[in-house]
Amino acid sequence: MTIPLRELTIKKVQEGLLKGEFKALELVQAFFEHIQTRDPEIRAFLSLDQEGAAREAEAVDLKIAGNEPLSPLAGIPFAVKDNILIKGLPATAASKILEDYVASYDSFVIQKLKGQNAIFLGKTNMDEFAMGASTENSAYGATKNPHDLERVPGGSSGGSAAAVAAHMAVAALGSDTGGSIRQPAAFTGTVGLKTTYGSVSRSGLIALASSLDQIGPIAKSAEDAAIIFNAIRGKDPLDATSTDGNYGEELLNPNFEKMKGLKVGLPKEYFEGGLAPEIQSGIELALRKVKSLGLKTQEISLPHSKYGVSTYYIILPAEASANLARFDGVRYGSPKTEKTLRDLYFETRGHGFGPEPKRRIILGTFVLSSGYYDAYYEKAQRVRALIKNDFEQAFKDVDVILAPVTPTTAFKFGENSDPLSMYLADIFTIPANLAGIPALSLPVDKNFKGLPVGFQIIGRAFKEADILGLGQFYERLTA
Repeated sequence: MTIPLRELTIKKVQEGLLKGEFKALELVQAFFEHIQTRDPEIRAFLSLDQEGAAREAEAVDLKIAGNEPLSPLAGIPFAVKDNILIKGLPATAASKILEDYVASYDSFVIQKLKGQNAIFLGKTNMDEFAMGASTENSAYGATKNPHDLERVPGGSSGGSAAAVAAHMAVAALGSDTGGSIRQPAAFTGTVGLKTTYGSVSRSGLIALASSLDQIGPIAKSAEDAAIIFNAIRGKDPLDATSTDGNYGEELLNPNFEKMKGLKVGLPKEYFEGGLAPEIQSGIELALRKVKSLGLKTQEISLPHSKYGVSTYYIILPAEASANLARFDGVRYGSPKTEKTLRDLYFETRGHGFGPEPKRRIILGTFVLSSGYYDAYYEKAQRVRALIKNDFEQAFKDVDVILAPVTPTTAFKFGENSDPLSMYLADIFTIPANLAGIPALSLPVDKNFKGLPVGFQIIGRAFKEADILGLGQFYERLTA
């Protein structure tokens, strides 16, 4: 029996399971066969867990045979970014310094998904320690964009996005620190949700920048993203920043008539130039479609967003230099020498970290050093407060904000070899992370020709229901 992997969404998988069109074990086997065929050229996965996936699939089949009720994600094959811990599986964060590390516990989000009998196919490639926007910075080789193998899939969650785009998983988990879910979603024609800071626990996520990191889904539709977000959100005693948001029934059952009453803000600073022609035309198309749904638009200003990249690349390296200090060859990483402690550090960190982590550790240590803290880090935090205030003021007049995700479509390998050019790829995504608010990346047109173009819907804190509901409303036009 041939299972149409390309057409499967979360609800279609469960419909097929309940109707007896296929068993969960058959579905998992079909995915692994497809991975064996497609992944050698894409390289989305760093490791696979065929035994664990088969075991969980058999458990789902037994539940169906016993007429037991299924949770919303039971039997759904997931790919998981390799900085999210799954007990007993490798967690390298795409770095050589963690090449021998096997997770000793499940992250909070994995506990949540295991509780719903989700199935984990394997761990996906990424930029090393989530530092990058192309997945070229992986210590294990780059992942390719399924739509054009000469181009990047985006980053840092490039492996997760490529796995979903190439139909090697129904959905995936990624992490978003400055755009690392939304940008690869835009580059690969998938849907990516950056969640409100604190809505999803970071426990069991290998930390990059603790005040910015958030776990979220990459999926085939806004509806799938909503189902996954509802499953993984919530308060966790191991993460003091996590909280239970009041999302209401509309998170999973959006009222499309009510959606027509949302006012959409258009930040003038995001449309003043610098967009590639295909992005410009794509955003104009998305805007026409939004207006055709009956929504009103209004120009707004986010004047401090232009300082977002500069602010981010002070705050992130500072927090990264502190977080990555634990990878010293003693607790994590394999010690390569029996000489002095200094030799151990140089051996482990010198060979274990790639160029991008080293660059950011050095920069972060500098901005936190005596005499420079006030001049750089403290000032960056003040600008961050101004950026957050801009959004708060804008949301007094509008309900959601529509903006580009990226200034260009997926670029070719090596095209943005200059670090500054790569950093500017996150110019439209970083402000939402600095403000701690949710944002959803959607394809402008699911039936696109050529390279995918994405746009993002940004919402108030803990108002994922608004952006996911509007996303589903928008998708009805391109179904």
